[in-house]
Amino acid sequence: MLPDPIVAFFWQHAEILWLLTVIFDLSTTILMYRWFGKAGLYGVVVMSVMLSNLQGPKLITVFGMQTSVGVILYSGIYFATDILSEKYGSREGQRAVMIGFVASIMMVFMIYISLLYEPANVPFAKATHEAILTLFNFTPLFVFGSLFVYLVSQSFDVWVYHKLMHWTQGRHLWLRNNVSTIASQTLDTALYAVIVWAPIVGMSEAIELAIAKYILKVVVALMDTPFIYWAASWDMRHRDWSETRHGKVYNYEEIEGIPALPVVTTTPTKKITEETIP
Repeated sequence: MLPDPIVAFFWQHAEILWLLTVIFDLSTTILMYRWFGKAGLYGVVVMSVMLSNLQGPKLITVFGMQTSVGVILYSGIYFATDILSEKYGSREGQRAVMIGFVASIMMVFMIYISLLYEPANVPFAKATHEAILTLFNFTPLFVFGSLFVYLVSQSFDVWVYHKLMHWTQGRHLWLRNNVSTIASQTLDTALYAVIVWAPIVGMSEAIELAIAKYILKVVVALMDTPFIYWAASWDMRHRDWSETRHGKVYNYEEIEGIPALPVVTTTPTKKITEETIP
């Protein structure tokens, strides 16, 4: 797909490619938010969950550490849910988590169903079937363990984020963004190492993989801080609308039951003249 010199360059400079991928992931997330409002962030969560599952089995070496390509997109989910939590509240953050969870289950079952079909008797069809089988023929523990860890850690992230928002009275966005993400990433990495990787590769190698993944996850969390300040400063009410079949358009405040700001009008003052003085 790409010219051989480009592929060769990035194979020799994986760290540059990794940093560019993180920036691209964070940039596309805020662009989706800018273009489509909170609906765009729902799309980002679903896309990131599915692609991180696809890229998860591919192990690479960056900064001298072995890790998964899927770490970048998976870490970006925390960024998307933090924007939702910051701008729309914990219910919207948790809703995005559940949408990603249900979409993942649907994808897994649809892939398993597709593997039940016998491929056509042509080389291309058989090769494609074998490729899909290699990519998705994970053990049930790997699949459902990953889904369990995702649900627990992402829900914990939303909960911690709003606890910190309450304790700091809405101040210090950088603090709740980083602390909630790093804390939930700690939980995610520990659970994933014990539940998913340890039965497959052994506990010692699972711990080694977990440490590398956790370090890179923390780097992504720190890198997304200026992006969330950027996104938090936008007024997105013109994007967060809903239209019914009756043609009425509702904005975000009406949907959430938030009373509109009162319209302040000024009445002209009566000019006092000598004739009005009793």
